[in-house]
Amino acid sequence: MEQLVLLDQSDTVVPTAIRSTDRRVRKVFLFLQGPISPFFPKLADALEARGHRTLRINVCFGDFLFWRRPGAVNYRGLPSLWPSFIRDFLRREKVTDIVLLGEQRFYQKEASAAARELGIDITVTDFGYLRPDWITLESDGMSGLSRFPRDPDAIRALARDAEPPSLAQRYTDNFRNQAIWDVVFHLSNTICRPVFPFYQSYQLHHPILAYMGTGLRLLLRRGRHLKAMRLIDDLRRQKKPVYVFPMQMENDFQLRAYSPYPDMKAPIREVIRSFAANARSDAHLVIKVHPLDPGLRRWHRIVEKDAREAGVAGRVHYIDGGVLDDLLEISSGVVTINSTVGVWAMRSGCPVITLGTAIFDIVGLTYQGELDAFWNNAVPPDRALFDEFTTALARTIQIRGVYYEEEGLAAAAQEAADRLDRGILGSLLDPRQFEFCGSAVVNA
Repeated sequence: MEQLVLLDQSDTVVPTAIRSTDRRVRKVFLFLQGPISPFFPKLADALEARGHRTLRINVCFGDFLFWRRPGAVNYRGLPSLWPSFIRDFLRREKVTDIVLLGEQRFYQKEASAAARELGIDITVTDFGYLRPDWITLESDGMSGLSRFPRDPDAIRALARDAEPPSLAQRYTDNFRNQAIWDVVFHLSNTICRPVFPFYQSYQLHHPILAYMGTGLRLLLRRGRHLKAMRLIDDLRRQKKPVYVFPMQMENDFQLRAYSPYPDMKAPIREVIRSFAANARSDAHLVIKVHPLDPGLRRWHRIVEKDAREAGVAGRVHYIDGGVLDDLLEISSGVVTINSTVGVWAMRSGCPVITLGTAIFDIVGLTYQGELDAFWNNAVPPDRALFDEFTTALARTIQIRGVYYEEEGLAAAAQEAADRLDRGILGSLLDPRQFEFCGSAVVNA
């Protein structure tokens, strides 16, 4: 199969060699940027084995490195010309489905808009809500764009007659692979910038600075972890109310696209001020930095300054490390923007409030009032509803597997291919379709 390379924005002729006339081809899948792993190439292989045609558009050198199979086009044009290019490409190639990660990134967002206009199905993937070894696979988008219902009765209907999923870990992911592949992807984009000179990155920081910061944090993590564990043990002994605010990565589009905050500084200040004005005078607030934060902001100084100005310097604690389960065990409540830590906290029976748009922000699961009232009025999630919520998630928009280790990667690619092949992603959220879909969609 001949490969088309788009050398500039005017070179848009597609060789006839990549136009398939095979009547067995039922769908045409276009892959855009995905996880920095072999997940998309493996998924494409599985779809082609089922008789479909797969295409890819690389928008940066990292995309090129992580595809390495036929059917790819290299877009090297200006970002301003991308909307018209992708719209023409979708029409010309008769694309039926696009598959991507991060639907709010520039290239994905424009492609999704064009797909909706043309009636093309959109499938998004990301880390799962039922971690550690689940992956999200759903139609249209995540968070604010997700089709997953927020109504408790609809969730109960989705869970009805379904076997509850086993949340025991089946696959182990590989952090070493994740780190190496991430470095290769982003550094190759920097080093090989002339090959894709107009690429618009979704990253907020230069990769070299980010890796230097992350590397330094990892080198010093043992001391910080021990310090965090000592604080958690001390708070456990005090037996006073403890609230937790887990920070998110500022690169995270769940923060950038599905919350009112442009960064983490604003919510930190808001949470500390609300805590100071409304929580019990003996309560403590723990702000935990994300494990992969690049460390380019001095978060401990930001937290200390906000706490000092709010008059609660002795009761607000910043930690870099510690075991999350141990922290949740002593927590009276978790404040999150829309991190999946919220689901983990509810699984522990901990009250949760969200400050952004989250798929799990549901009456009966999360606190529905204002943040100022949360500190004294929070109640644990309804356990039965949470169990139905996890069953509904596993039955509809979650698949079992991981991105960075071969066994779980292969399993995820095969299950994703099965769902895309059968075209059932949208119908999975309609309880009337379950009899047709059968038990194959249940992740036990």
